[in-house]
Amino acid sequence: MGCALVAGLAWGLVFVAPAMLPQYPAVVLSVGRFVAFGLIAVALAWPARTALAGLRRTDWIEAARLSLVGNLLYYACLAAAIQTAGVPLPTVIIGTLPVVIAIVSNLSQRTLSWSRLAPSLAVILAGIALVNQAELARAAGQGAGARQALGAALAIVGVACWTWYPIRNARWLREHPQHSAATWTTAQGLTTLPLALAAGGLVAAWHALWPLGADDAPFAWPLGPRPIDFVALMVALALLASWLGAVLWNRASRLLPTSLAGQLIVFETLAALAYGFLWRGTAPDPVALAGIAALVLGVVLGVRAFPRAG
Repeated sequence: MGCALVAGLAWGLVFVAPAMLPQYPAVVLSVGRFVAFGLIAVALAWPARTALAGLRRTDWIEAARLSLVGNLLYYACLAAAIQTAGVPLPTVIIGTLPVVIAIVSNLSQRTLSWSRLAPSLAVILAGIALVNQAELARAAGQGAGARQALGAALAIVGVACWTWYPIRNARWLREHPQHSAATWTTAQGLTTLPLALAAGGLVAAWHALWPLGADDAPFAWPLGPRPIDFVALMVALALLASWLGAVLWNRASRLLPTSLAGQLIVFETLAALAYGFLWRGTAPDPVALAGIAALVLGVVLGVRAFPRAG
């Protein structure tokens, strides 16, 4: 569980990055992060060359699929949902991931009876609703227009992507115990690089025809108005969130049932909340604190629902 906790702490950084670089479109942040992740994987590939050579062609194809769906497609959907519908509605939908992953994985693997799993999922879902109560109110006030509907649809596709990813990734790890979590993460990083570069090429072509940014302040492609800050933050996200977070999550996925690991994604939610409050210099209100307490309680209940090994 410690691996999942630290992975969540690393992944939470992704949600505060847009606030740190508000002049940068979400798609630019996504491409920058995954290009940096791919370059880090290239640097790590040489010392890991013997282990990587043990991967078969089918393994590399699987790594590319996981990278495409779990990295690029997921973040593209999330970024597009936020740009289309604003922050509140997509945030609420993406926040259901811990519950959705646990339910889908238990449906496919049936690692625990529903009567034992349901209490923790209910408490986590209540915590998600509480910490997002302001966003829920704002989303309701915006109505159900076409942009809101499209944004919700994109966010749901994002949830589908990152529900498929951890289940499929955990299955591969359990079926290939001879390969370490670090080796598999590096392989995914190597397959992410060409995909991210291709995505960057598409963004560049789009920018040439329809410039990114506001009309009075067009975006300076590719590094933007704060190039040093942008590069430093992308490297930090790639190293901490993309590589370290993935290594630790892969280790947790190998050790824990997927229906339990899915619930532990709430650590990402908790970390994102903490970083957001710190960045804004504000404290959570009583309702948000109640939601945070419910999330922690849900994790405790989820862990206790599973029988201890040995």
